[in-house]
Amino acid sequence: MTIAHYENLFADASRAGVHHLPHGPIDDLLAGAGAAGCLVLRVDLAAARNKDEMLAALGHALRFPEWFGQNWDALTDCLLDMGWLPATGYVVILDHCDGIHGRAEADFVTLMQIFQDAAATWREDNIPFWCLVDMQADGIAWLPTVPQPG
Repeated sequence: MTIAHYENLFADASRAGVHHLPHGPIDDLLAGAGAAGCLVLRVDLAAARNKDEMLAALGHALRFPEWFGQNWDALTDCLLDMGWLPATGYVVILDHCDGIHGRAEADFVTLMQIFQDAAATWREDNIPFWCLVDMQADGIAWLPTVPQPG
């Protein structure tokens, strides 16, 4: 993939949503997201063992306000606002998801659904909101890969 491919992709709110992070180097992906005006935010979930730790990692990495209550409703509220981090678009990369997916699968699937719903809501305002999920295995069959050119 080229930087130009990723720039065009990440600028397109109609294609945004939750996708598997491509395996391998992601330098072009990061550069393309930046060129598209997207704020790239990375969340390391390697140490998360349960829902509470997963939400705490998200709140910290996404710089949620102090009122973030570390529950699903508060996560939804924060993802649909992001006023403290204004940007043309957003690319949230969830790193090291295999562990939390294996330890708290139902909660992880709920997280994916919340991010998908957030992307759909942002799409209504033509703002790209991407969530890229780093998993070594395919893990979640319904989760698409990042669209390829052509």
